[in-house]
Amino acid sequence: MIKPPQQLAEKLGLHFNDPGLFITALTHRSKGAKNNERLEFLGDSILGFVIAHKLYDLFPEADEGTLSRLRASLVNQTTLATIAREHHIGDYLVLGSGELKSGGYRRDSILSDALESIMGALLKDQDIETCRQWILQLFSDKLNQLSLDNWSKDPKTLLQELMQARQLELPEYTLLSMSGLAHQQTFKVSCRISMIKETTIATGISRKKAEQAAAEQMLALLKKETK
Repeated sequence: MIKPPQQLAEKLGLHFNDPGLFITALTHRSKGAKNNERLEFLGDSILGFVIAHKLYDLFPEADEGTLSRLRASLVNQTTLATIAREHHIGDYLVLGSGELKSGGYRRDSILSDALESIMGALLKDQDIETCRQWILQLFSDKLNQLSLDNWSKDPKTLLQELMQARQLELPEYTLLSMSGLAHQQTFKVSCRISMIKETTIATGISRKKAEQAAAEQMLALLKKETK
C-alpha cells in the first residue's frame, strides 16, 4: 500500500500550500497524463544551479573543469537515487500497475526523477530561496565530504591512475570518426578498460577533449559499478 504523501512531506521537513503539487511530484508517468515530468524538468534546473552556486563559493580556487566534475559527482542519477532511498521516497510513489509489478519504486531513474520533481514542486509552491535552502540541507553531508584532492586532475589522468593503482592495463582510446570542416571538426572516441565490459563513447571539438569526455563517462560507470 502506498503511504500517505503528507507523512513524507513531514519527514522531509516540507509544508506545501498546495498539497496537490506534492502529490503530482510523486506521480510517475505510468499512472497517467498528470505526472511529475514537468516538475522534474524544473527541479533538474534548480538543482544544477543551486549546487553550482554552492561549489563556486566553496572552492574559490577551482577552475571550470574542476567545478564541473564536482557538480557531476553530486548531480547525477546514482546520487539522487541514493538520497531518495535514504528518505524511503519509493514507499510514497504513485505508479501505474506495470511499474508496480516490475518494482519501479526501486529503480534509480524513477527515484531520482521523483526527488527532482519534489524540488520543482517546492519551487512552484513557494520560492527559490526556500527551495535553495532545502536542497542544500538535503546535500549537506555530501557537500561537506567534498575536497579538491584529485578533482583538479583531468578525467584521463584520474582513470589512468586508477588502473595503475590496481595494476591493470591502461585505458584504451580509439578514434571512431572525424567529421566537419577542418576548422570545425568533431571527434568521436571510445574508451575501454579491462574492469568492465561496457565501452564509453564521447565526442569533442578535439581528440583530446573527446578522450577526456569518454574517460569521465568511464569514471562514472566505475563509480556506479562499485556501489
